[in-house]
Amino acid sequence: MELLSTSLIDWSRAQFAMTAMYHWLFVPLTLGLGIIMAIMETMYVRTGNEQWKKTAKFWMVIFGINFAIGVATGIIMEFQFGTNWSNYSWFVGDIFGAPLAIEATLAFFLEATFISIMFFGWKRVGKKAHLTATWLTVTGATLSALWILIANAWMQYPVGMEFNPDTTRNEMINFWDIALSPVAINKFFHTVLSGWILGAVFVAGVAAWYLLKKRDTEFAKQSMKVAAGFGLASSLLIAWTGHGSAQQVADKQPMKLAVMEGLYEGGEGVGLIAFAIPNPAKESYKDGVDPYLINISIPKGLSWLSFGELDAYVPGIKDIIDGGYKEPDGSTALSFAEKQIKGKAAIQALADYKKAKKEGNETAANEYKEILKSNYSYFGYGYLDTPEQLIPNIPLVYWPFHIMVYLGGWFVLLFVVLSFFVYRNKDIENKKWLLWACLWTIPLAYIAGQAGWMVAEIGRQPWTIQDVLPLQAAVSAISVKSVMISFFLFLALFTALLIAEIRIMLNQIKKGPEDSH
Repeated sequence: MELLSTSLIDWSRAQFAMTAMYHWLFVPLTLGLGIIMAIMETMYVRTGNEQWKKTAKFWMVIFGINFAIGVATGIIMEFQFGTNWSNYSWFVGDIFGAPLAIEATLAFFLEATFISIMFFGWKRVGKKAHLTATWLTVTGATLSALWILIANAWMQYPVGMEFNPDTTRNEMINFWDIALSPVAINKFFHTVLSGWILGAVFVAGVAAWYLLKKRDTEFAKQSMKVAAGFGLASSLLIAWTGHGSAQQVADKQPMKLAVMEGLYEGGEGVGLIAFAIPNPAKESYKDGVDPYLINISIPKGLSWLSFGELDAYVPGIKDIIDGGYKEPDGSTALSFAEKQIKGKAAIQALADYKKAKKEGNETAANEYKEILKSNYSYFGYGYLDTPEQLIPNIPLVYWPFHIMVYLGGWFVLLFVVLSFFVYRNKDIENKKWLLWACLWTIPLAYIAGQAGWMVAEIGRQPWTIQDVLPLQAAVSAISVKSVMISFFLFLALFTALLIAEIRIMLNQIKKGPEDSH
């Protein structure tokens, strides 16, 4: 695999990140609105109340607008695996492609099949048949997220595979290890719940706008009631999956955890940051400069969050690079230098194996194959030159992580207060301070979702596949200029699509539920 220029790597990363971030503006609203509108239609079928039907149909239109544009951005993102990351696709395509293929043939076709019945079948099929179509559409959208997140989780925690030196490819040996990996299961629930929260915040915010305008109040109150209960349940559940996510990261990606907390030197009984301001004068993990200007921590909180024990050892950035501490499984952590030696040994063994096979020397080939196998866990370290390359961009992980956590607390508080007023019939339309809070929380929910993905993906750097394949060995050998041109073309296209979606949705909201059918 040819190591390519930093400029090409940076532009390829920027293009994929930009595409993913635009895509994630649409997907979570699809996931959240889908459940909410299905709940509303279920209420209509159970009660026969036409108002519930009108409410469900309105949100269904908003769902459809958002769904269509989300599909367009998602297709372009998948193409980039072949255009910009062809080495990656060659190296792990046998594994990574499987969940994406299942997503397309099972989940996407499920939602694509029943979405037409959902939109156009109100007068053509019975109530229960239409409700079934709605739930199947929502199920298809959620299953799409499942298989894509399984693929992403495998990049964070590569399991169920074996490297074939004859083809220079990783091959799947256990599908269920990949599909049911603890990282995949936790990532699915955590990510989907974030979409549910966004959907609830969006519905509550739009309903609040109607109540502030004193129009369509019955529709708005119905929407607010569903959003409040659904949002409260989702925001409480995501705290649980967030705890599970922290434990998975601590176990399998300790550098990501250290960067999330700005933890340079670890230890036993490490505190969890409640609020801190990183020190901009901190330039190196080993310069001895205090990493914080202000640091307010919960005593022993990070140790408990990570490993369930108050005095558990949590390694910092310097510890991970220097090695020598005890891993959770009892083994001694290797230093970067030791991992680099093993990685270079694996790369050299692969080259020697290829040469021996070409020369017909099976005995030597088998010896090199064993060397490769014993060192393959650190294969990617052979492409790294300095320990600093192991450290992700700390501000771009630290701040998004803490912003996400703070906003998660705000969502819980908002939905608790909202549920109190809505379910106690406390004249929610007269609580203007709460209505404005709901309305202005909409952009905060989008920020929280984007922040979560920044933590997940930037925190994994420099790896495309954890410990196995770094960025410089994964990118395609194409011209920087072509990536730059396509970057700006996609940026213009996605921005135009986003503006179009916002305008269409605002026009539909201004028209109101009476015109949604």
